[in-house]
Amino acid sequence: MDIYFILGKLILIVIIFAISLLTAMYSTYGERKIAGFFQDRLGPDRAGPWGIFQPLADGGKLFFKEEILPVNANMALFIAGPSLSMLTACMSTAIIPWGTYLDIFGTKFDLQVADVNIGLLYIFGVVSLGVYGVMIGGWASNNKYSLLGAVRAASQNISYELAMGLSVIALIMLNGSLSLAEISKNQGESLFGLSGLNWNIFYQPLGFLIFIVCAFAECNRTPFDLPECETELVGGYHTEYSSMKLGFYLFAEYINMFVSSAFMAVLYFGGYNYPGINWVEASLGHNAAAVIGLVALFAKILFFIFFFMWVRWTVPRFRYDQLMKLGWQILIPLAIINILLTGVGIMLFDN
Repeated sequence: MDIYFILGKLILIVIIFAISLLTAMYSTYGERKIAGFFQDRLGPDRAGPWGIFQPLADGGKLFFKEEILPVNANMALFIAGPSLSMLTACMSTAIIPWGTYLDIFGTKFDLQVADVNIGLLYIFGVVSLGVYGVMIGGWASNNKYSLLGAVRAASQNISYELAMGLSVIALIMLNGSLSLAEISKNQGESLFGLSGLNWNIFYQPLGFLIFIVCAFAECNRTPFDLPECETELVGGYHTEYSSMKLGFYLFAEYINMFVSSAFMAVLYFGGYNYPGINWVEASLGHNAAAVIGLVALFAKILFFIFFFMWVRWTVPRFRYDQLMKLGWQILIPLAIINILLTGVGIMLFDN
């Protein structure tokens, strides 16, 4: 195997891991600033100019804080819970196509760690593993509030994974592939006379609506934050956690939010494609078009992260029975109807 290929992949892995952590870290800052704006206050403004060093202060506090281990906890599983949550959150970034490739001194470096031809199945496999981190942590704590939060998280994730999977089936029918690279490439075709605008959102608006609602539930974000509902369960599955173990759970949530935003951008909003991408490539060269595509993808991701935060400070939390009713009685039937409509549309337009 080419040494440049291995070196390129290793560098890409390190960069993606660093960006994921940095995005998660500054999402906490962004969330507090956005909350301050919505509530007509300043938010953090003491640590550095405009409070820009607040995430570093929070990280240092978690890292150096005294760690409290419950006497009756299962220590091996107590440690494994947050570790598994963090691991599965980071694993999802491996198959995201951040761009096409960069041509450096005649060598092509792909901007995707692994182009798996069953990429969507890989996503759902990793997402389904993520709930085990929450379940293990809640059960190992030997705390009734933690256990209730873990049970809520498991039932919530299982319920909304079904609707999310069904919404993606319609997308697979349109693209004829499970590969995220192939789905991104298909969206680079022309629409309305512009190259790079053949986005799936124009064909699957209902599928996207179902997907984004399920993404909120999978990330345990408001209004689906029942697993850590402070008013009922103190802190839910991470009630007994402190120091960096608590930090891992909090970081995993923000990394999941970043990854979910990336998947929504790739699946429905063209990924690295943008209007006029072919013209840019012809005028400025492939590398310039690829870098602009990378910037465009991150702009879409940042918009969705903002949307996650906007909803948190706008929509109140559901009751648990409302959450289950929405998942089973509304989203799953809608997703099945969307599959049928997609099939009929494909059959009519192909003929």
